Amino acid sequence: MKLHEYQAKVLFAREGVPVPPGEVAASPEEAGAVADKLGHGPFIVKAQVHAGGRGKGGGIKIAEDRDAVVEKASKIIGMNLVTPQTGPQGRLVHRVLVERAFSIEKEYYLAITIDRTTARPVILASAAGGMEIEEIVQSKPHLLITEAIDPVLGLMPYQMRSFFYQLNMEPALGSSFSSLLSGLYQVFTKYDCSLVEVNPLVVTKDKKIFALDAKVDVDDNARFRHKDILEWREYENTWEEEAARYRLNYIRLDGTVGMMVNGAGMAMATMDAIDLAGARPANFLDVGGGANAEAVANGFRLILSDERVKLVLINIFGGILRCDVLAEGVINAVSELEVKVPIVVRLEGTNKEKGTELLAQSDLNFTVARDMKEVTSVIANSGLADRARKGIKREALAKLSVIPE
Repeated sequence: MKLHEYQAKVLFAREGVPVPPGEVAASPEEAGAVADKLGHGPFIVKAQVHAGGRGKGGGIKIAEDRDAVVEKASKIIGMNLVTPQTGPQGRLVHRVLVERAFSIEKEYYLAITIDRTTARPVILASAAGGMEIEEIVQSKPHLLITEAIDPVLGLMPYQMRSFFYQLNMEPALGSSFSSLLSGLYQVFTKYDCSLVEVNPLVVTKDKKIFALDAKVDVDDNARFRHKDILEWREYENTWEEEAARYRLNYIRLDGTVGMMVNGAGMAMATMDAIDLAGARPANFLDVGGGANAEAVANGFRLILSDERVKLVLINIFGGILRCDVLAEGVINAVSELEVKVPIVVRLEGTNKEKGTELLAQSDLNFTVARDMKEVTSVIANSGLADRARKGIKREALAKLSVIPE
């Protein structure tokens, strides 16, 4: 669960991490009202989207006074912001964060995340703040300081001192830095975060430390423990919002083959198979191992609501979710909807024969594939190979007898 900058800064403030004075605004008039509350300028107006690199895309502007705040906000709110992290489609800006701007003396990078190798939280810091972390790692890896944290002992004072000295901060900032780093670690652990990032962490001309930016990702598996921030969740599109309502794992992609699978690993393998056949998946949809007929039907409706979908592939391994239950859900959904695209179903596992029989007796237009070889063949010959089979491993397809030699 990604939080917007203004939401992340609410959590920072709760744990004593200093952030610039400011408020979020959903209109130019509200932005002007925030500027009135803050008093004198200069101000900074920042687009609130789930993506980095906002400044490069024109989503962060300096405003000298209230009128300039209103002007900048009117240009940012409603714009389709394209950054290196949004992709060419961009993100629509609904809100801006208006803050008081500071005279900055020095910028740093600071983040806490999970090291999957050691299964521990790890703190990353650099004196090269303001840059993308990927850029730091590639061009100046020696500037990145990392240290793992024992999850039982927590962040120790000697570790905070170590970061402080390695970042070569002025001695007078020692207490402020330790308090800030401790607060960030409290946010990370208290809210079950997978990432807490400040870029940049700044020291102002008057020797004060602020988290000028804030990025927080909360582990989706822990959302039930944080009902106070659940209402903050903002979906990137209506498909994801609809999927969450039915407890389905859905991500919209850019292809034409709608996909329904049970199990994330199998979904990834199925996406590879679609790509191997020369087409692109239109979505990632995992209905989960314990899904029932209703969840399957809802997932199917969700796929068909995307007008780009030209073929639907259902790839199910029957375990907890039996094949006959899957078949019932698909039949119910297709019977209620006007389906104009081909549907390919591959069933394996518990009650496979019963599920196949239900599909055959439904008098609906299904192609029931015996295995993945047949699935790949159907897709390869469906006319959806939109990349003219460029970059496809033809030798692998030939082994599957999908493409004639």
